[in-house]
Amino acid sequence: MLESRLVSILRRNKTLNFFSHLRNSSRVSNESSLLPSRSSFSQPISNSSVGRSSFYAFLSVHKNRDFGIYGIPNYNDSLVFSSPSLRNMSTTASIWPSNKKGLKFLVTAGPSAQKMVGMWLFGSAAWVFSMVVLGGVTRLTRSGLSMTDWKFTGSLPPLSEEEWLVEFEKYKQSPEYKRVNKGMSIEDFKFIYWMEYAHRMWGRGLGVIFALPFTYFLRKGFITLRLGLRLSALFALGAGQGLIGWWMVKSGLEEPVSEYVQPRVSPYRLAAHLTSAFVIYCGLLWTAFSVVMPEPPAGSVAWVRGAAKIQKLALPVSFVVGITAVSGAFVAGNDAGHAYNTFPKMGDTWIPNDIFSMEPLMRNFFENTSTVQLNHRILATTTLLSIGSLWWATRKLDIHPAIRSLIGSTMGMAALQVTLGISTLLSYVPVSLGSAHQAGALTLFTLVILLNHTVRRPSLTLLKSLPSVTKTP
Repeated sequence: MLESRLVSILRRNKTLNFFSHLRNSSRVSNESSLLPSRSSFSQPISNSSVGRSSFYAFLSVHKNRDFGIYGIPNYNDSLVFSSPSLRNMSTTASIWPSNKKGLKFLVTAGPSAQKMVGMWLFGSAAWVFSMVVLGGVTRLTRSGLSMTDWKFTGSLPPLSEEEWLVEFEKYKQSPEYKRVNKGMSIEDFKFIYWMEYAHRMWGRGLGVIFALPFTYFLRKGFITLRLGLRLSALFALGAGQGLIGWWMVKSGLEEPVSEYVQPRVSPYRLAAHLTSAFVIYCGLLWTAFSVVMPEPPAGSVAWVRGAAKIQKLALPVSFVVGITAVSGAFVAGNDAGHAYNTFPKMGDTWIPNDIFSMEPLMRNFFENTSTVQLNHRILATTTLLSIGSLWWATRKLDIHPAIRSLIGSTMGMAALQVTLGISTLLSYVPVSLGSAHQAGALTLFTLVILLNHTVRRPSLTLLKSLPSVTKTP
């Protein structure tokens, strides 16, 4: 029912914009004589001017003829890129309203709407980023099992001493209190309770700041059908994330299979919870980039060819980064960071003797502490070498300066992330370094997403307007 309502709203907005386009057609024909010829956009673009240009600047439609700037009217699915100087054009080309082949714009109603939707999506992605970091802090402080029940809409925290005692009594019935925190004071309990409560309410807050602007943009007609359906899917996944979180917590409230095992959440469910958060973050970030930068940076055909070569390398590198992040969830779920706190060796050996001690064999990669940590070490090293190889392979490629800078930043972040991981391990996983390491993983993931977005193939319209090579003065 929600999907049908969304489709009807979007189609109605599309119809209104169509009639608006008809009413303005006469004005467009009068201004068409002022448009520069297509050949003017095929002039060589200097390398230095490209480097100075803003990578993700929002380009406005200028209607003031006195300044000599000729903007193309922006209709329902079209976006206009104009610049006061042809020398400063680096990532865009003018798009003619009559030729929209290959263009896929997500936001209607002009650059102002594009900017508002883009800021909203980037803000939502930043909120998810903070959610992941806060979730890491909650886990590292062992606060995740302090709340023994869950409501989808949430509830008020304890406001009186009597209510605190009730919650504390519930926690005393949990395996974690009996085996790990027996004798805990009410003040210590309040700390871990507030940590978990903040994490849950922060997630509900994300739902509010996403849903309200989404409804507003739908009613204003800013969002296309394709974007509306995509954002609806992300919203549904975000709502399901709360259910996944409780499903994870519930596993830690069950009695462990052995009296010698500390209560903790299932590593499989923890990995599912973290992976779902990464998927939501990736979806929001990619969509935000697509809104504010419908075309990838492309100053010449040679640069586009260089970007295509990078794309073939960036995709497998992205896969390795993602797998490494998921393996980190299994390290956290098995408390594997508290074992073998040495590097590069694991204790006195390079490979522990018990890495295949479980049956069946596949269980070792997800439940065996030794194997899980060894696996994460190998994947982290592979990630660093993969990104280093990408950087080395593209040193002599003719590519956009912004893409070259982005590859260098990704290389630097990968090195920093490995350094954080080693420091966290050697320091027995303090909360500060552990949370920084988790934030570093998401930062590296962000750079990889951005790299894949910038090296994608431009539209046919943009390709036709590009010079063969970029000449320097």
